[in-house]
Amino acid sequence: MRILITGNMGYVGPVVAAHFRSVWPDAELIGFDSGYFAQCLTLPDEFPERVLDKQVFGDVRDFPTELLEGIDAVVHLAALSNDPIGARFEKQTEGINYRASIDIAQAAAEAGVKSFVFASSCSVYGIAEGGPRKETDTLTPLTAYARSKIATEQALEQLEAPKMAITCLRFATACGQSPRLRLDLVLNDFVATALATGEIRVLSDGTPWRPLIDVKDMARAMEWAIKRDSDDDGRFVSINAGRNENNYQVFQLAEAVAEAIPGTRVSINTNAPPDQRSYQVDFTRFAKVAPDHQPSVSLSESIGRLVDGLTSAKQAGREVVPAAAKRLTTLERLMDAGRLSDDVRWMN
Repeated sequence: MRILITGNMGYVGPVVAAHFRSVWPDAELIGFDSGYFAQCLTLPDEFPERVLDKQVFGDVRDFPTELLEGIDAVVHLAALSNDPIGARFEKQTEGINYRASIDIAQAAAEAGVKSFVFASSCSVYGIAEGGPRKETDTLTPLTAYARSKIATEQALEQLEAPKMAITCLRFATACGQSPRLRLDLVLNDFVATALATGEIRVLSDGTPWRPLIDVKDMARAMEWAIKRDSDDDGRFVSINAGRNENNYQVFQLAEAVAEAIPGTRVSINTNAPPDQRSYQVDFTRFAKVAPDHQPSVSLSESIGRLVDGLTSAKQAGREVVPAAAKRLTTLERLMDAGRLSDDVRWMN
């Protein structure tokens, strides 16, 4: 089997590549990435791309379609991946997350790729009152990032690709330890802040809902997507990927981190206006169709692995602090240094 992973040098990609290598030891794994976050390694001696057979650098907006020759499955992770980046780079978010994604999927279908896995997001539900959201419920994407994800899903459903199984995984909010850690995700941020300052300051009133999924379980869901039988499940599938028990309110996450890191103080802004980014998600369908690939990493395990990873990084002289490990900060730093253009392209 030959698998291409786009965006493999981000937060999720290294964990996915390692999982695929363990599941398919003889597979040929190829990575394609711009390298924006290549330097964001948690530990100095941990280079996750060692598990790949080949690493290709490039911009998905200029994707070399010859790379798809002989590929069996494409796992498409490449994206500008959060709301602050989408707000700052709305046009680029559309170009990278949506237009480039469809171009690559079309090229994959023409090249005879059998499986295309798209990393979508539960953020497409936006503000969702009235209980957990199912795949058939109304979508109210509130941000450029969320809009780019649902636009891609809708275009993929209409794609002329009768022989390519397309799976859109609407992931819960990612969390957990990775060789390239992001700290602009709610649980990761709480753990890092608690370790660094001894305090978690919740800027909202703590009531918004967030479904969570550990990056290890995201990788297992992508394994299922590659393996799934399109004759049974359908050529196109858009599905919530997570676990019903892993819907949490923000204050619950803060309390769980405080319990795991003794001495941590939690302050909640009870006077904050309501946070519209609040949604519970129903993962019943995923439990039914992917019983052998259900999320298995508990909240306490995710927190524990983050604590261990951040502690090891500090001991190795590579302390990971919240401000420096946010993706928007990294892009802005590269731009200030004259290495990235305003269009988020490398200058040399």
